[in-house]
Amino acid sequence: MDTLAAPPVGALRQFDDLPGPRGVPVFGNLLQIDSTRVHQQVEAWCEEFGPVFKLRLGKRRIVVVGDHELISTALRDRPDGFRRTQRLEDVGREMGLNAGLFGANGEVWKRQRRMVMAGFDPVHVKRYYPFLLRVAERLVGRWQAAAREGKTIVLQADLMRFTVDAVAGLAFGEDVNTLQSDEDVIQQHLNRIFPMLFKRIFAPLPLWRWWPSAADKALTHSVAEVNVAVQGFIAKARARMAANPALREEPGNLLEAMLVAADEPGSGIDDEQVAGNVLTLLLAGEDTTANTLAWMIWLLFQHPEALARARAEVDRVLGDATLPDLEQLGALDFIEACAHETMRLRPVAPINTMQAMRDTRVGDVQVPAGMIVMAVMRRDATSESHLPQAAAFDPERWLQDARQAGAAKRLSMPFGAGPRICPGRYLALMEIKLAMATLLRHFDLAAVDTPDGQAPREHLQLAMGPVGLTMRLAPRDQNL
Repeated sequence: MDTLAAPPVGALRQFDDLPGPRGVPVFGNLLQIDSTRVHQQVEAWCEEFGPVFKLRLGKRRIVVVGDHELISTALRDRPDGFRRTQRLEDVGREMGLNAGLFGANGEVWKRQRRMVMAGFDPVHVKRYYPFLLRVAERLVGRWQAAAREGKTIVLQADLMRFTVDAVAGLAFGEDVNTLQSDEDVIQQHLNRIFPMLFKRIFAPLPLWRWWPSAADKALTHSVAEVNVAVQGFIAKARARMAANPALREEPGNLLEAMLVAADEPGSGIDDEQVAGNVLTLLLAGEDTTANTLAWMIWLLFQHPEALARARAEVDRVLGDATLPDLEQLGALDFIEACAHETMRLRPVAPINTMQAMRDTRVGDVQVPAGMIVMAVMRRDATSESHLPQAAAFDPERWLQDARQAGAAKRLSMPFGAGPRICPGRYLALMEIKLAMATLLRHFDLAAVDTPDGQAPREHLQLAMGPVGLTMRLAPRDQNL
């Protein structure tokens, strides 16, 4: 049996030895779970039962872990010790989704990882930056029109337009331009997939198989439409590469870079696996970055001193420029610190669920092969026992000496850890910093609010985002 963390004193605890909320026969705790706020439920249960406790979801036995050291060790034991859960794979396949890097396991994951990392090479990503600037210019135009007309902006919807346009352009060479059109068909299809996938993972019974609802039928249509779009992206990319062989040496986008890597002898990658990763990029690149930006804008509005410092940094670094070049983007240290602090307090992935590949243990708990471990990612990152003023929004903590900044980094793992760490983290930070520089350079925040004036409710649909967040803007200087 493999071991995780230091050897425990005494005998290993078994699953039945662990504390946990009382369940009911057959269903266990399944009927208690609200999938849209399960992260808050397990955080609360961590306080009641301790950092390691048990849940039963029907036949599934889950060890819930809120200790950051145990979580970090488990994450680093992927893909050999832990994998994505079988249920995620099964539900995704039933929905008609090709398995990309997010859901792949074992040797398939290792082959796909090499291909995807080739596409996310920082040299490649930097080459695509001019397109990202064009998307930012469109965002300015959209928000200028809203500011002139006094319109309230539905924050996540506009940010998702920005991220869809950015991902489609950078990743596939497709100028979908949802920012300048209200016909955001691909975005509407994408928005159905993650929520339904997550909902079905926690569903007590697969009612969609017997009595499909209108939402289930809409999902089937959306998956089919997105798969057709993905196949179209791949066909166009192969046609471009056939017409211009030089693209094999200098790919024009992430998809072309992935196809070059996939076509290498012995890669073991076919177009179906490429398609799975195209879909993964669309889904993950839209929700996660847009939700982080929405939370970040709200947090800055709640903290005027940090907002003023962020705006001053943008003005100082950009000088006379209206949008940052790559060098200027890299100099936005406080903006990046705000992003990291946002991801610590409002992580878009507040739980991370994995399944043991072999008999192992987490701390002093024996975990047999097949058992599920749920990592509660935010618990220690917002705990006073681990971080001073842990509940406060304090971007400065990321700019302090290496010891203090390192403590925050060890506690907050928004992109995961170990071999399965998110390959798109560099691109995500680039998009976040550019969107914030665009906003702060051109606009004053007149209001960032919810309908009831309270803090936004956290809503989990695989990615965790704010509910009902809107924004009103005022132009800063028309000469900018």
